[in-house]
Amino acid sequence: MSTVTTAEQPAGTHGFDSHDVIRVQGARENNLKDISVEIPKRRLTVFTGVSGSGKSSLVFSTIAAESQRMINETYSSFVQGFMPSLARPDVDVLEGITTAIIVDQERMGANSRSTVGTATDANAMLRILFSRLGEPHIGSPQAFSFNVASISGAGAVTIERAGETTKERRSFSITGGMCPRCEGMGTVNDIDLSQLYDDSKSLNGGALTIPGYTADGWGVRIYSGSGFVDGDKPIRDYSEKELHDFLYKEPTKIKLGDMNMTYEGLIPRVQKSFLSKDREAMQPHIRAFVDRAVTFTACPDCGGTRLNEGARSSRINGLNIAEACAMQISDLAEWVRALNEPSVAPLLKNLQHIFDSFSEIGLGYLSLDRPSGTLSGGEAQRTKMIRHLGSSLTDVTYVFDEPTIGLHPHDIQRMNSLLLQLRDKGNTVLVVEHKPETIAIADHVVDLGPRAGAHGGQVMFEGTVEGLRASDTLTGRHLDDRATVKPSVRGATGVMQVRGASEHNLRDVDVDIPLGVLTVVTGVAGSGKSSLIHGSVATRDEVVSIDQGAIKGSRRSNPATYTGMLEPIRKAFAKANGVKPALFSANSEGACPNCNGAGVIYTDLGVMASVSTTCEVCEGKRFDAAVLDYHLGGLDISEVLGMPVAEALEFFAAGEARIPAVHAILARLADVGLGYISLGQPLTTLSGGERQRLKLASHLGEKGGVYVLDEPTTGLHLADVENLLGLLDRLVDSGKTVIVIEHHQAVMAHADWIIDLGPGAGHDGGLIVFEGTPAELVAGRSTLTGEHLASYVGA
Repeated sequence: MSTVTTAEQPAGTHGFDSHDVIRVQGARENNLKDISVEIPKRRLTVFTGVSGSGKSSLVFSTIAAESQRMINETYSSFVQGFMPSLARPDVDVLEGITTAIIVDQERMGANSRSTVGTATDANAMLRILFSRLGEPHIGSPQAFSFNVASISGAGAVTIERAGETTKERRSFSITGGMCPRCEGMGTVNDIDLSQLYDDSKSLNGGALTIPGYTADGWGVRIYSGSGFVDGDKPIRDYSEKELHDFLYKEPTKIKLGDMNMTYEGLIPRVQKSFLSKDREAMQPHIRAFVDRAVTFTACPDCGGTRLNEGARSSRINGLNIAEACAMQISDLAEWVRALNEPSVAPLLKNLQHIFDSFSEIGLGYLSLDRPSGTLSGGEAQRTKMIRHLGSSLTDVTYVFDEPTIGLHPHDIQRMNSLLLQLRDKGNTVLVVEHKPETIAIADHVVDLGPRAGAHGGQVMFEGTVEGLRASDTLTGRHLDDRATVKPSVRGATGVMQVRGASEHNLRDVDVDIPLGVLTVVTGVAGSGKSSLIHGSVATRDEVVSIDQGAIKGSRRSNPATYTGMLEPIRKAFAKANGVKPALFSANSEGACPNCNGAGVIYTDLGVMASVSTTCEVCEGKRFDAAVLDYHLGGLDISEVLGMPVAEALEFFAAGEARIPAVHAILARLADVGLGYISLGQPLTTLSGGERQRLKLASHLGEKGGVYVLDEPTTGLHLADVENLLGLLDRLVDSGKTVIVIEHHQAVMAHADWIIDLGPGAGHDGGLIVFEGTPAELVAGRSTLTGEHLASYVGA
């Protein structure tokens, strides 16, 4: 028997040792320029580079996407039909990838029934605990669920047995925990009818003032053509029956022309279409309508706990499940630890682990009944991490998108130790990050650049942190940047008073916020910063608030549509060529007939991933060929949309193409450091940091004397933070007041005034622990922020 020999291998090595790296060759997703990298497995690799340099394209759109696609392919074709189809990333070779678990910054589903407890399975375990130990015993775990209603019924059932038919009487009952009054929502609403319609007008005359209900739209035609009400009569002249049918009639089938429709009173229709959604997830104009038209109050029957009387009556050691869910998680952990019940020991152990994980990750200040839609991006990301901390999986790839977002320097150390803990269990940890404190703990660094967008997408450096420091890349040069405290600060021109602020964990806070200067509000995560500013300042007139909410955009939306500059551009094209403005919209009459203005054609291959190919007719330009014959300033509409902001700024400044309104918007985009993105670039291809700055630029044009910014350094490279500080200075110098909620020490050092909240998080916070200049904060070192800022500036 002959032996088969393989290629020469050094002694002590084996074929499987060559799989100790994730090998990427020829990656071209988004702006990546055919790059190749080797990422060591079971190590912590940090990806750095300016916002828009291609970090997410490499980590999320290439490595993680291919891992998920290949796992999905292991399921049967039938199962794959129910899963989102993922296209293969544009890459030549991807070897050595393992199962990827993505922990991103996406806000958690803003479903009004979703809470921190339901999102982490802590509620499910608590319900089992109360069904076993609660006194009096009221039923199974669903008796403690605010999503299960109590139902009972009885009746005769017909049973066929051995050729004979017999009738038996049967009854059933389900004991749920849902409060019947508010249906488990915790709030009841009262609708102000004067905000729904103008009763001096008729329906056909535009009486309805609800978003989307235009006089000639279907929403109104159902009412005016139903026969129940007269569409030409002012609403105030309706008889009692007509008014009841208009507002409250139960769903009824009607015929409208030759179509079958369902008629329903206006109040139940508004409740279904607007009030069943979570307020946080609504578009701004719909949220404004709901705020005007609806008053939400805590349900008087359940006191806002969402649970019925039965669920609230069962107690363990004097505490019912609603009180347990309302407790701060760090306190709830102590309560669980004090329970000594051998019959439910494994359950108690699991609950303890979940609650301790919350505290470890710096979220011990949350409560389980907090709606998940109200969590910030950083809080949502860390809540998702809870599931993975106790996981017994090893040799998987964890992918994190800026896990330090929303974290005070004090909490970043904690996050670092958690990332190292995941690595030490034998996992590959890939982190996209800008903070030097987290870059410092990396085993391996991949730096992308040199700049953003079309000027990025190349690997500038691969190696150790020390090697990065010594390299001449943008990140290497700025890694040890330390801001200095300003020698002199601006003087306030007045104050904005806040008195008795008590939202969430604030403890009757009084504070004077100086006007005409740059104020930074800081403190550990959960200390009450957002509660103070968004609760007491952002709602005032004259205040422009730019929060962390993500920009939602499809492939068809781009910077030109989002900022509103496309409208004047279309009108200018139409005026110059004597045609309709609609021709210059790829979503309207000017669209390429082959791809309907999408620029790409999606081919659905059934159970396989759908394939997108560039449209052959318009070559990805999205417009009909006839439209491209019209020019403005020598360019057609697709060429204008293909221009980068910096180039467009010059184009719209003078000559035939001079449009002051567009020039002003472009100047703001350049101001926030987005000069490299093109006007028609789909929003789906922008990074998180780029989207945030696009949002900032679009708000800068709003009229208001006070700007509130919530963590504007999110997604910003160390080099971009300088540009942001310059922008904030220009805003203040133009006479505005700027209030920034921020953890970045460079922004703190640059402030004229600092308001520090604390001393801790949750009920240990909610107090002002310092007010004054950065120099005074550093000199005093009396707070956690003061200590970290002092060591940062080298004081």
